[in-house]
Order: sequence, then C-alpha cells, then structure tokens
Amino acid sequence: MLHLTPDEARVLGVLIEKAMTTPDQYPLTQNAVVNGANQKNNRDPIIAMDDARAFDALEGLRGKGMLVRVNQAGSRVDKFRHSAGEVLHARPAELALLAELMLRGPQTLGELRGRASRMQAFESLDAVKNMLTALMEREEPLVKQLPPSPGSRAERYAQLLAPDAHPIDATTPAIISVPSSPGGPVLSLTDRVTQLEAEVGTLREVIRQLAQKLGEPDPFATDQREG
Repeated sequence: MLHLTPDEARVLGVLIEKAMTTPDQYPLTQNAVVNGANQKNNRDPIIAMDDARAFDALEGLRGKGMLVRVNQAGSRVDKFRHSAGEVLHARPAELALLAELMLRGPQTLGELRGRASRMQAFESLDAVKNMLTALMEREEPLVKQLPPSPGSRAERYAQLLAPDAHPIDATTPAIISVPSSPGGPVLSLTDRVTQLEAEVGTLREVIRQLAQKLGEPDPFATDQREG
C-alpha cells in the first residue's frame, strides 16, 4: 500500500484542496504550496513548513507517482498538480474527504460534511458515510473508523495514506457537554459544533446554487481564495 510522510500528506491535501476551491490559481507553485501548508485555518496541526521541507515533500510525492511537475509557457517557475485521482482511482468527492482528513486529522461525519463542502457538495450525512464506506471496503483501505472521542457518541474517521500525520491520543480528556436546546438531549461541545458546522455548510451550498441560478457570482469565492 502507498504510504506518505506527514509532510507529503499535508502537501497532497493542499494540492487537492486548491484544485477544487481555486482552480484559476492551479497548478500551484512551490511558494503557493508552502503558503497553503502553513495556513492557520482548516489545518491541524498548525505547522511552519519551509521551502526545503516543501521541496522534499513535492519530490517524494513525485517519486510515488502522486504529483506531476508542470512547465507552463511564459512561467518562470515550475508548478505542480496532483495525480491522486488516477493513482488512487478515487472520485472527486472521495478525494475531498481524503484531503480533509489529511489536512485536519480524524473527524466525525458531521465535521467532514461541513468542512469538505468547501471542495465538493454532499447532500447528506449518508452521502458522506457511503463515500467513506467505499474507501474503507477497498482491498487496501484508505480510511478507517475510530471510536468516538471521550464524551462523544459520534464515530470518527481517519485516513490511512499517512497514519503518522495525526497520531491518535487515547488519553484525550473528556469534552465538556452542553444541552442542544432547553430540555433537550445533552450533546458534547464537539457534537454541537459539528452540528452547527454541518448546517452552515449546507446553507452555504444552497446559497451558492441559488446565486448560480440567478446568474450571480459565487458569494463565497472570496472566502475560498483567502482560505
């Protein structure tokens, strides 16, 4: 099975993410890769990758057939695009989930739906689960299911391309629980945030589709470029 280093996973995640969210700025230069890897939003852990680490990661991915160097006419610098879809035989939605797991580590269905919607639209939690199940049931699984975090009832999912990128700490302290509504069931803070993120992701997609039908520009395009 193909194995990536933590830096290679971070760089591959960046390439997949940017290809889907900012296609007009893709393929990426090495400098853009560094900036994407070091973003402070939608990343966990936050790192400080330098040019040397980025170069090693890019070359490592290229050696594993996951990346292609592009020499564009009129460009003074090399650019890079991933070939993960072809190598892994993965659909765009599957790549979006893998990228999210590489960029942020193990997550619940709700977290994945809310966050990966930046790259691909997911109609429901079942749609996300079906994609993850397909990735788990391969001859060489790319994803595995983890038990819930302490204080939570939601299973989490982790990618297997770079298992060392986000070590699982079984001693993570229990999470504070808060009621979802007065008199309602008690949810952990993580579950509550997950629920809200999923709802926001769904609302953003509805607004994006409405804007498209009205012939208006994507209202979240600026957010994506900044992200």
